[in-house]
Amino acid sequence: MVTLTQNSLPVELKRLPQVPNQLYLSDGHLEDLLIHPRLAIVGSRKATPYGRAVTAKLASELAARGVIIVSGLALGVDSIAHASCLDAGGTTIAVLPCGLDRIYPATHTDLGRRIIKSGGMIVTEYPKQTEPYQSNFLARNRIIAALSEGVLVTEAAARSGSLNTASHALDLGLPVLAVPGNITSPYSEGCNNLIKAGAIPVTSTDDVIKALSWKLANAEDRVIIAGNEAERTVLELIKQGTSDGNTLLVLSKLETSEFNRTLTMLEITGRIRPLGANHWSLA
Repeated sequence: MVTLTQNSLPVELKRLPQVPNQLYLSDGHLEDLLIHPRLAIVGSRKATPYGRAVTAKLASELAARGVIIVSGLALGVDSIAHASCLDAGGTTIAVLPCGLDRIYPATHTDLGRRIIKSGGMIVTEYPKQTEPYQSNFLARNRIIAALSEGVLVTEAAARSGSLNTASHALDLGLPVLAVPGNITSPYSEGCNNLIKAGAIPVTSTDDVIKALSWKLANAEDRVIIAGNEAERTVLELIKQGTSDGNTLLVLSKLETSEFNRTLTMLEITGRIRPLGANHWSLA
């Protein structure tokens, strides 16, 4: 765990009206993540099949283009956004309403571990042993917004807590985007109201990219984030065209045991894939 004091917080958090007194990180590379395009994806905890589908589609397609997905690890839309990002080989940041010594909800403990193993991060402003009090959920929403370049609400009822995240984005001058939904569905009322109030309607990843003026690489050219120096070395060699495992071992100058651990971790986290006969490519 790494602790950032208020003075050492990234500028993205210092612009908040209520700057966190500190930020606790599962790892120490937050600044490395903040140089990449970032989008908060939030929404209902009781996602409908429609909400689940559009969240998974948008999160996975954006992650495949190198966008870091930020959310709150909650039930419903949050966890779908995180998981879909990871399944696409992407990187994601989760903001907790409690201390780092626990994952909330506990059912997402494995998802939290996947986030860290894949080069992502879990962050919180709360010290260890802090319970997930109700007020903490609203407070953490401002951090979700601040760590992003825009907030996308994929499905939300009229009184969904995700609308609070959208409100923080507006306060920070960030774009708010929303997926339109069935006008007869109460689960889409919040998104439809956001659009009526001026939020940018989103029906495809191109809508998001245009709204945030991003110039993204194609999926096959996306930036894949390394979790350590060994992973960075191997990923760069594969990107340069080296696919043979024996050649990768020699050029990486890693010990055999460390090389094998690195290759295994890159594969199970979906950043490289085997081609057969000990040849590898980016996933």
